[in-house]
Amino acid sequence: MAYLLDTNVFIEVKNRYYGFDFCPAFWDWIIAKNIERKVFSIEKVGDEIEKIKDDLADWIKKCGNNFFIKPVPGVLAALAQVNNWATAQTYDTAAVRKFMQGADCYLVAHALEGGYEVVTLETLSQPAPIKRIRIPNVCNAFGINYMTPFEMLRRERAHFVLGSAA
Repeated sequence: MAYLLDTNVFIEVKNRYYGFDFCPAFWDWIIAKNIERKVFSIEKVGDEIEKIKDDLADWIKKCGNNFFIKPVPGVLAALAQVNNWATAQTYDTAAVRKFMQGADCYLVAHALEGGYEVVTLETLSQPAPIKRIRIPNVCNAFGINYMTPFEMLRRERAHFVLGSAA
């Protein structure tokens, strides 16, 4: 199974958990897993990160074209399904508009079309929030598996060790 990373994974992980300056192994691991075709994100996530214009934006430019995948025709059909779901819920109009215009909607559509698992730091909201559509709620509606980056790292048995491995 391959994973799709949400924008918040990149930003929060860089800012809080695995900064470039003290844990470059995390970022090397992400690239290595992309080469193995296990970890990706989507073009819209890359666009959101590039707007920030910081060291993370510089890093994603080094990832190459295969990391941030572009939508294929099936994603557009999945996007319509996700949009229809969002408009049929009890979210306010601004929440639906924001969701449809941002990367989250596309992330879920890519996962739905391609069978990916979504990696996000967003949490499931019960009952469904009125003012914000959260990725886990949408994933649940479509039977898409989602997890935190830490769950992904454990599942993939990532190891970031100092010195030589024993």
